Amino acid sequence: MNNVILIGRLTRDPELRYAQSGMAVTRFGLAVDRPFAKKEDPNAVTADFFNVTIFGKRAETCAQYLAKGRLTAVRGRIQNDNYTDKDGIKRYSVSIIADDVQFLEWSDKGQRPQSQTYQRNDTDIASDDVFMPEEGLDSEGYRALSDDDVPF
Repeated sequence: MNNVILIGRLTRDPELRYAQSGMAVTRFGLAVDRPFAKKEDPNAVTADFFNVTIFGKRAETCAQYLAKGRLTAVRGRIQNDNYTDKDGIKRYSVSIIADDVQFLEWSDKGQRPQSQTYQRNDTDIASDDVFMPEEGLDSEGYRALSDDDVPF
């Protein structure tokens, strides 16, 4: 099972783009607090940072209503990615592919913050609104890895 639920604050404004297929793709950063007990401060907190990607109509809604600093809940899955940088070094990254986003603090421009949930359902996905994977990914968005690709 690959399921993750995170609550945190956006680290940057959402970036909305459109794939060649016309599918909306929004990416944003999410900072999630984590307890980090230190001898001098047992209540100290640090943060973990995640890149979040969401597709389709949900992506457009997120781009419209979310903004840097807003408290947001995300439910989705973890996805590992890898690429070779310009120096020929293989790099690995982890991102969150969101299925549901709950706006815990949000407002359209000029409106006061409210709470709103936007969850994916079958009516959100029309036949022409099907995820077209990036090159090298299968239809479910996963990249095949060989044993040589695994860093351990």
